[in-house]
Amino acid sequence: MNRLLVLLFFVVIGLPLAANLAGADGADPREENRELSPAPHLDGSWASVRAYPAALDAWFEDHFGFRATLVRWSAAARLFGLGVSPATSVIKGRDGWFYYASDGSLEDYTRAEPLTADAVANWREALVRANRWLRARRIAFVFTIAPDKYVEYPEFMPSSIASVTAVSRTDQVFEGLRDSGVAAVDLRPHLDAARARERIYQKTDTHWNDRGALVAYRDLIAAVRLQAPAVPPAWTRDDFDAVTREVEGMDLAGMMGLKRLLGETDLALVPRRARQARVVEPAGAPPTAEEGRLVTEIPGSSLPRAVIFRDSFTSRLVPFLSEHFSRAVYLWQNDFDAEAVEAEHTDVVIQQIVGRHLYNFVPSPELVPLR
Repeated sequence: MNRLLVLLFFVVIGLPLAANLAGADGADPREENRELSPAPHLDGSWASVRAYPAALDAWFEDHFGFRATLVRWSAAARLFGLGVSPATSVIKGRDGWFYYASDGSLEDYTRAEPLTADAVANWREALVRANRWLRARRIAFVFTIAPDKYVEYPEFMPSSIASVTAVSRTDQVFEGLRDSGVAAVDLRPHLDAARARERIYQKTDTHWNDRGALVAYRDLIAAVRLQAPAVPPAWTRDDFDAVTREVEGMDLAGMMGLKRLLGETDLALVPRRARQARVVEPAGAPPTAEEGRLVTEIPGSSLPRAVIFRDSFTSRLVPFLSEHFSRAVYLWQNDFDAEAVEAEHTDVVIQQIVGRHLYNFVPSPELVPLR
């Protein structure tokens, strides 16, 4: 009996390696919201030989036989069996809602550490300097803070996590910009009104859906047009058909390894007229691709040009915003970049940052030229 158990033990632990040797890859890139380790490579150099064992170990950890199935079983057992999130980066909310727990999210939600007066002044100085520099060149400037999902849907957060104060860092930055001359767009009022009519954020994703993105986009274009009337008016809800799609779970589901088990009802918008903007860089990328640099153009257009400093919350805005500019350059960065603006000979600059990044990003006014 003991020999049989020992034999069974070795068979079980040897199955993943046997699957790999048979040519099976235990990874499932669609299931996880991260880049998996590539296969190790020997190019004949001593450097590649020295790096090979560590690279092989990293590859095997991500690709051993049956890995994706085992990860999915483990995650499902914790979520559905024990009722807890299988990932520290994800908060299990109520009624099928999930929230991001990393990158300053918890600090932002609890509001335990407000910005100091000096920090608020630093934000004001950075944005005022950017605005002054752009106005001297007759370039329109709009700044906004994208609300995280828990800002619009706090009622589904666990009751064990509570806000300490009523004032958020987002509130502080907007208040600090009062009477500054900066066109600072607070998206929350119109998002609040929209959520009373329909769901505007995804349940298994960190971000807004098409319907929330449309609300934010309309606010931004309205603010841009006050400075640059040549930018055409925003599309309205009547320009779209509202559709419902059943899709796999999104980024938060991927962080838990449960994209296939946690489906999502995507409340999408399909345009009734053809969109003209096309992604030209990187070639072949979809407009919502999360690239460090993404460029769209409208062939033959004489519309203004734009540079948009952004994070992931702009991804859903790209198909909307790009229709208003002959060329739009989307740069994944929080800081203002004067050199990028000059290189593009742009007419409009939009600077967007998500609320939680006010906890881990400090603007640098000194990066903005005085003249």
